[in-house]
Amino acid sequence: MNKDNLIFAVFGILVGFISGYLMHEVVSSRQPPRLTPELRAQIAVGEDPRAAAEGGEAGAPAANPGMGGGAAGAPAGPSMEQIQALKARVEKNPDDAEAVLALANLNFDIRQWERAQELYVHYLKLHPADPDVLTDLGISYRESQKFDEALARFKEARKLAPEHWQSYYNEVVVLAFDLKRYDEADRVLAELQRLQPSNPEVTKLAVAVNRQRSAA
Repeated sequence: MNKDNLIFAVFGILVGFISGYLMHEVVSSRQPPRLTPELRAQIAVGEDPRAAAEGGEAGAPAANPGMGGGAAGAPAGPSMEQIQALKARVEKNPDDAEAVLALANLNFDIRQWERAQELYVHYLKLHPADPDVLTDLGISYRESQKFDEALARFKEARKLAPEHWQSYYNEVVVLAFDLKRYDEADRVLAELQRLQPSNPEVTKLAVAVNRQRSAA
């Protein structure tokens, strides 16, 4: 699995189960948190990556294997003590962009979507031209069923970076699988295929969109 921001990557083998499976697995991978070496050293070693960054419970289900911090053989992730230290750092200096982004990514990884959204929005006020963060924010909106807001963030990301194929990919997923707006999805998919003609993830997406349309 690559480490790019995607909200859909794994497909079922049996056609009869494809639609339900795709809706269940529509979030399966994302780029790992983008940390500087200094901050990575601060929070990289811990005991329970499933411990909540913002009030969740330790022992929650493990992160999806495709998501940052959840891959087999990866470091365990930050401990509660380290997470609390990061929270304190943000509370002490709300404009510490590095810490804000790290805390946003931790909340994303434990599926605390609303808190992740708050932190990503704040980070983008500090660093507005970041297509990766816009894409992560869009994914978190999608997970909160805020589909129009998700689409707006993906469009903003690809306007900033026309070659940022992950934002096109994610837009296709929301249009085709969440909103069933297949004509719009086809137009974005065509542009994605132009940008990434040899990308196997794009090929899989195109097949899945066609199956979804046929099953509708």
